[in-house]
Amino acid sequence: MPERKKTTDATVEKIGLHNLSPAIGSHRDRKRLGRGPGSGTGKTSGKGHKGSKARSGHHGHGGGKPQFEGGQMPITRRLPKRGFTNPFRVESQVVRLADLERISGDVTPESLQAAGLIDGAASKFKVLANGALKKAVKVKGIRLSAGAREKIVAAGGSVEE
Repeated sequence: MPERKKTTDATVEKIGLHNLSPAIGSHRDRKRLGRGPGSGTGKTSGKGHKGSKARSGHHGHGGGKPQFEGGQMPITRRLPKRGFTNPFRVESQVVRLADLERISGDVTPESLQAAGLIDGAASKFKVLANGALKKAVKVKGIRLSAGAREKIVAAGGSVEE
């Protein structure tokens, strides 16, 4: 068995950006289509003569044209169009009534944000009557549902607009 050479730290160079190179044969030039008869991919650019496979947007990488269903009526045209999406709809974050007990002192948009119950003090949010309230809380400048307002007052708290 041949004897292996022992390498020392002085002869081994560390890998770095200055001495990296691709493996032999790992890089191949891209296929340059439509560059004359001498290139081998001139004229029809390797697509043959006519037919759907010779057209742009068909076959090749990524398959056929999106939503093309072989000539039958596409599903987007078969299904009825119904409904309406209001472009002016405003989504509100929901705050549970039971979560207000985690806040010490007055319940304000700033204290809700500090407790992590809402994303930002300026964002839209509303307190809903989910859960029960065991302690009296003072709520200032927050939108409430009618049920939440009743539960807060019933627990001995107060609501200021």
